[in-house]
Formats: sequence, structure tokens, C-alpha cells
Amino acid sequence: MQLGLIGLGKMGGNMAERVRHAGHEVVGYDRAPGRRDVESLEELVQALSTPRVIWVMVPAGDPTRATIHELGDLLDPGDVVVDGGNSKFTDDKLHAEMLAEKGIGYIDAGVSGGVWGLENGYALMVGGTKEDVAKVQPIFDALRPQAPKDASGQELPGAGFVHAGPVGAGHFAKMVHNGIEYAMMQAYGEGYELLTAVDLVEDVPGVIASWTQGTVIRSWLLDLLVRALQEDPDLEKISGYAEDSGEGRWTVEQAIDHAVPMPAISAALFARFASRQDDSPTMKAVAALRNQFGGHAVHAIREGEVERPA
Repeated sequence: MQLGLIGLGKMGGNMAERVRHAGHEVVGYDRAPGRRDVESLEELVQALSTPRVIWVMVPAGDPTRATIHELGDLLDPGDVVVDGGNSKFTDDKLHAEMLAEKGIGYIDAGVSGGVWGLENGYALMVGGTKEDVAKVQPIFDALRPQAPKDASGQELPGAGFVHAGPVGAGHFAKMVHNGIEYAMMQAYGEGYELLTAVDLVEDVPGVIASWTQGTVIRSWLLDLLVRALQEDPDLEKISGYAEDSGEGRWTVEQAIDHAVPMPAISAALFARFASRQDDSPTMKAVAALRNQFGGHAVHAIREGEVERPA
């Protein structure tokens, strides 16, 4: 089948290549002239036969909203738009309603796989009607990892693809997935720090690597930490500053709204906030209080030393 793909960056470009490897035709558009097959969204729509499927892989927020609204003015009834970015699930209902007024279908697709998806496949969590999902299923099958099979040769369920529910369910599932990812990365990072803090362990990268086989904490994330330590054993080339994409925040917000206790993911999110403070105002207050009630020593800023910005 044909697929129109908007956004040919690290993820989108690899996705286009994987879909082409599966025998489908991809017409790609990107704002960068060197990457695109057509010069505009209008040309993209004109290049596809009806009913069209157009997949949007641009940054979440205003860029995605603007792109979907423009497509709403260009597409025909029966076409389907897939938002494969990390949009907030609350945006999906608005997009679906706007497109439905014009007879255009809408699917939200949570996509996980990063830069390794071209080779390994992408885990897909999608939301939408059964009819719209069916129109896009050949593309989902091309993108997802190869499904493992049982002894009789039948594919096992849950292999990198799920129709999670109605519109919004795909991005909600991906939001929770990313929240869990926050906590897992934080745990690995804390374990790494403790290993490096003692003189007893002489081969920290070797210990981390030993966990990748046979242990209950093995995972792809752990494999990637091993890879990072092979490239930079002491992580000296990396600043300890961690951004958050927004999905960790949304996960914690939903936990609050639904009274779901989420201490690990919340702590991981707050740890990222702390990573951006060179000199934490909170810890300044803690140090001052310890000094006041117990006479504990504080580390004063020496004369001529510039206080690090908080």
C-alpha cells in the first residue's frame, strides 16, 4: 500500500526505510529540502491514491497540531491520519473530532524503538476505531518487530503491537510506558553511582555488563547502558543534566487525578528536575537548617568564588 509520511528525522526517516523494505510505497515530506520526496503537503496529498493514509511524525505540541489542521483542509472523506508522535492523549480527541466532521479518520500511535527501530522494529500502541486501524494494519505490520512463534508456527500475541482502545488510548499507553522508562533509567543510574562510590568494586562496567545475561533486571535499557560505558567507561563526556519530554509529567499528573500511588516514577521525574540545578536552593535551605538546629558545618562560598546559578 501507499503511505504518506510527514517528518523524516531520526525516527521518521528510519520508519520510512523499514516500510519500504516491507514492499510498500512511501512518499515522504519534511521541512528540510534534502530529505523530502515532495515539496509541500499539497503535493504529498496529490501523490497518494485514495483512500490515503498519512502518518505524522513531527514534534508534539504546536507543530503536530498545525500539521493535522492543515491536513484536515487537504484530505478527502475516507482518508486516515496517524499521529505517531508523543502527543498528549487529550489532544487526540480534539484532532479526531475535527477530522471526523470532514469524514477523515484519526489514529493515535504510540511508537517506541528509538534509533534502533529500523533494525529491530517498533513497538506500537494505537488508538482508534477498528475500521481505521484495519486500513493502516499493513503499515503497522511492517513497522512492528517480527512476532515470535509457538511450536506450531502460530504467532504469539502481544508482539510489539496492540490496538489499545478508542482514540487517545494509544498515546495514553505510550505515556505510561515512558513513565515506567523514567523509573527504570533512574534505578540503573542510582545503582551505577553506588558501584562507582565504593573502592571495593574494581570493574564497574564489567558488573553492569554481567547483569545483561540470566538476571532478573536484564533489559534493553541495561544493554544500552553497557554500550554507553563501553564508549565512555567513566561517563566523563556526559553532563549529568537530564531533560524530560513531558510524558513523565503527564503520567504523574494522571496518577494524581486517579489516586494511583506512583512513588518510583514521581521520584524519577523529580530527580531530573534536580539534575538541572547546579546549586539547589532546597539543599541550601537544608544545610542552613542543619547548621541552625545542630551546629552542623556548612560549606560557605569562598571570597572571590562565583556562586553557581540555581
